[in-house]
Amino acid sequence: MRVAIWAAVVAAWLFASATPSSARGPYGSITVGNWKGGAFTDDKSGAFTHCSAGSTYQSGIFFMVAIGNNGSWRLGFAHESWRLTPGEAFPLALTFDGQPAFNVYGMPLGEKLVNVEMPVNSALINQFRKARQMTAFAQGQLFQFNLNQTAQLLPALLNCVVSVKKNGVSNAGEFAVATKPAAAPPQQAAAPNAPPARQARSGTGTGFVVSDSGHVVTNHHVVDGCSEITGNLSGAAAVKLRLVSDDETNDLALLQAPSPFKDVASIRQNSIRVGDGVVAIGYPYHGLLTSDFTVTTGIVSSLSGILNDTRHLQISAAVQPGNSGGPLFDLGGAVVGVVAAKLDAVRMARATGSIPENINFAIKTGALRDFLDNSAVMYRTAEWRDGTKKETSDIAKDARGYTLLITCTVNEQSASAKKGN
Repeated sequence: MRVAIWAAVVAAWLFASATPSSARGPYGSITVGNWKGGAFTDDKSGAFTHCSAGSTYQSGIFFMVAIGNNGSWRLGFAHESWRLTPGEAFPLALTFDGQPAFNVYGMPLGEKLVNVEMPVNSALINQFRKARQMTAFAQGQLFQFNLNQTAQLLPALLNCVVSVKKNGVSNAGEFAVATKPAAAPPQQAAAPNAPPARQARSGTGTGFVVSDSGHVVTNHHVVDGCSEITGNLSGAAAVKLRLVSDDETNDLALLQAPSPFKDVASIRQNSIRVGDGVVAIGYPYHGLLTSDFTVTTGIVSSLSGILNDTRHLQISAAVQPGNSGGPLFDLGGAVVGVVAAKLDAVRMARATGSIPENINFAIKTGALRDFLDNSAVMYRTAEWRDGTKKETSDIAKDARGYTLLITCTVNEQSASAKKGN
């Protein structure tokens, strides 16, 4: 009984402006496994505010998911033993199924409750929908959450919001959505010793044109093990790319298009300095965020990478999965690096006790030029001179003609056979 009261208070408080008494509920019910919840209203006006459901884990943490009447998403974490300072936000790293961490902020709404707002249609929400496990790292502590039932929970929350907005809380009932089993495909007789059906999976990265002959550079890890590689400029049809050479040590790969591109990137010859501005362009979370490329800016934070690796630049320009292999520009529009990685925030947090921010890495042009020279590729060069600075919008406009979305398709059967050899 105490758990039920505690859950109701936390669920009501998450969208309340002041105290738990300023919200009322739940109306109707959401019952999905161990998740319980319903609809809530403002105690003063009676207006519908949100639908939420939560579950208590073995750690004693009550974890809740809520959707507001305006479609906003929130996560809530509460524990009866916490003594938080209301209003003092702190960094929080959320990891789903071991994928790269999302760095967000937790806002204490009281001594025992933390609120995390999730942007609508964000990659964070999409990962949360699909994940089976979630870890949360904050203030030196790591918490784990099983998310096996979120695939049924989230539709129930959405159904709750839609139903209450349409029919009101007085007609609230059970909001859980019944799942329909997928229809089984017709059975077909298999030929004796027939090979298993082929299954394909795909991933995306970024690349850029480096020669008048249609050569494209990307990261080795973007195209490693691909059965088929395609590339396309923003808004253009995809073309098949052929792997010409790769360098696993320096994480570079050279691809060849069937015909030349109109525009080609220029690679900076002279060195860049710490503190110089840079622009990163690529296709992070393609299809989840946008189908177009994204542009981020920052500075060169260091002329070496992890453990003083002089092949890399450390940059503050934000990059995400999908930026890999993309061009890093100086403020004159010349390529000064190939975006390669971002620091694993969760791993560093476990090692140091704090969450790092804006620590990303790009392969220096020295390694890139050596790779192209060894591959006998003629490329364009440029030198930085005072007065060559461009607007970021102009750099992005020029890059549109030679920055490609790289799609790697992996045949699962081939991949398995490769691993078995």
